[in-house]
Amino acid sequence: MQLARPRRGLIHPVAAAVLLATALALAFLPGAAQASSGGCPTAAVSEPFSQWGDTSSYELVSQGDFEGSLSSWTLGAGVGTVAGSEPYAATGVAGKASLALPAGSSAQSPFTCVTVNDPTFRFFARSSGPLSVLAVSVVYKTPLATLTVPLGLAASNETWQPTATMLTASVVGNLLSGGTAQLALRFTALVGPSQIDDVFIDPRMR
Repeated sequence: MQLARPRRGLIHPVAAAVLLATALALAFLPGAAQASSGGCPTAAVSEPFSQWGDTSSYELVSQGDFEGSLSSWTLGAGVGTVAGSEPYAATGVAGKASLALPAGSSAQSPFTCVTVNDPTFRFFARSSGPLSVLAVSVVYKTPLATLTVPLGLAASNETWQPTATMLTASVVGNLLSGGTAQLALRFTALVGPSQIDDVFIDPRMR
């Protein structure tokens, strides 16, 4: 029996239910959604996915092009940069490196400031074998604990392609107030080895 291939960016119903319940719970926790008059710092934006019909503006996650130091990333065993980048020059220049994740390993981006106006993110992925599947989660710092919310699966083959648009769940922690929160992205190679490159967050309406 063949297993159905996961759709890129698919949000599992259970994960969606957990996300909604968590958002509602956090919104009513004292101090969980402190309003911020200044919002998040302004960042340079571009349209890295325009050739795929996505004309939204995105900002590059810190060190998310994997071309230099990864001192702010949390890398699991065996995770590191390798030669070879997505070929579309999504950052505006052709890259030379990407992040390789052996099967079973994880990598987490640095925390970044988000508001409810940072609803989505995308990145490029390829498999180092016939097929790979990444589990993608968002990690939030809350006043009480660090919260991990699973979002879905991203499947890829040996050709570099952008993933589907995925949700940041930026409603978590600021559902009611429109305040700011600290978010990180976590990638876990569930099936096969994967490579990721050029991780972008959409600061829509900022």
